[in-house]
Amino acid sequence: MSDPERILTNIDKPSAHRDRIASIDDSGKRKWIFPRKPKGRFYNARTWFSYLLLAIMFGGPFITFNDRPFLLFNILERKFIIFGMAFWPQDSYIFVLATLTFVVGIILFTVIFGRLFCGWACPQTIFMEMVFRKIEYIIDGPANKQRKLKAQAWNAEKIFKRVLKHGIFWGLSFIIGNTLLAYIIGKDELFEIITSPVSEHLTGFLVMLLFTSIFYYVYAFFREQVCTQICPYGRFQSVLLDDKSIVVAYDFVRGEQRGKPNKNSTETLGDCIDCNQCVEVCPTGIDIRNGTQLECVNCTACIDACDTVMEKVKKPKGLIRYDSFDGINKGEKLSMNFRNIGYTAILSGLMIFFLFLLITRTDVETTILRSYGTLYQDMGNNHYTNLYTVKVLNKTFDDMPIRLELVEPQGSLFMVGGDLLIKGQDKTEGAFFVDLAGEHILGTETKVKVAVYAGDKLIETVKTSFMGPRK
Repeated sequence: MSDPERILTNIDKPSAHRDRIASIDDSGKRKWIFPRKPKGRFYNARTWFSYLLLAIMFGGPFITFNDRPFLLFNILERKFIIFGMAFWPQDSYIFVLATLTFVVGIILFTVIFGRLFCGWACPQTIFMEMVFRKIEYIIDGPANKQRKLKAQAWNAEKIFKRVLKHGIFWGLSFIIGNTLLAYIIGKDELFEIITSPVSEHLTGFLVMLLFTSIFYYVYAFFREQVCTQICPYGRFQSVLLDDKSIVVAYDFVRGEQRGKPNKNSTETLGDCIDCNQCVEVCPTGIDIRNGTQLECVNCTACIDACDTVMEKVKKPKGLIRYDSFDGINKGEKLSMNFRNIGYTAILSGLMIFFLFLLITRTDVETTILRSYGTLYQDMGNNHYTNLYTVKVLNKTFDDMPIRLELVEPQGSLFMVGGDLLIKGQDKTEGAFFVDLAGEHILGTETKVKVAVYAGDKLIETVKTSFMGPRK
């Protein structure tokens, strides 16, 4: 049988896996997945990488930089600190661009490297496979013992293991919820809530119980259904992937026809001995030999399982590996096509623009507007004044004395109540008059420039307009 015929026969034929997800049976009910614990080089690499990401996540809100949080996302007060830099709602354009850059980056990675993010960096995968699943292996045992424990009648052993496991799951969910809360309100506020009576923070306590319950339900019961039923990423990949995208793939050219070697048989078999180990270790219950499926999160468990079997049967590793369809079918190596180049160019442009906005972002943001509902005042001697309101936002953590000077046209600026003093991470407002001589007024609207100084340092120059008599 030729390679194209083999591909058509074993990969593209209509199969049940095309019509429903692997964790749903014929009656529409959920099938509980008991994946065998994986082991191998990819699993070890993912474990250490996950520990690094977990350390960053749990340590992020508690790390301080110059007595301020390293990471803070205070949505309630619209106050954000990222890598020690404070951001306010006025910087929302930076967040929009950062989000757009992240999305394009994910798209580019998916086009070229498939669902690499899902298997290696997604919080759902990390917590499920590297935290909760490992605890389950310790308490309930390997997959076969987990099946046996689930099927057996309730007795002292089952009650003890269930209470212990779910108690730990609940505790971990509570820790996760409090860590995320620390990102929002800060560690000092969190410690104050924890050490204070519940009655003083009843609403916050109830909200925390709600989030703890959600995390607990997801990791104790819902599990892989998050990836297959809630997360849209698996469905997006169908329009993002092509035959050149790198995914976790089964080498059907080398592996088919499947079967265990038999000395008395004259049938030509491929390298796949149909041991089913790749299915046994899959956390979403799929058979990777059926091709790329929406449930596959590229966790590489099947690669490690298959490599172990190949070693035992004295055959080359890589029957299941990172590769593209064209790489398997045609032996092509990864190359940059027009779509990949286009995404890369767009992503590079967004990143450069993002860095430009980040570097040129001012520490103080000033808004000057002519006072609403007021007209110009005729001061005599061909002089006219306008009243303005000024709002100043200090994005730094240091107090600043703010002074305003009129740059153009020639005239005078008088602050109401003297110069402003604004505290770090605060905003203030004031009022001032601008006095212009008639010869500098160009009619009903004259452009005015006001310089904003923090002490003797020029922070920015703000443009506004001056209302004068019609000429």
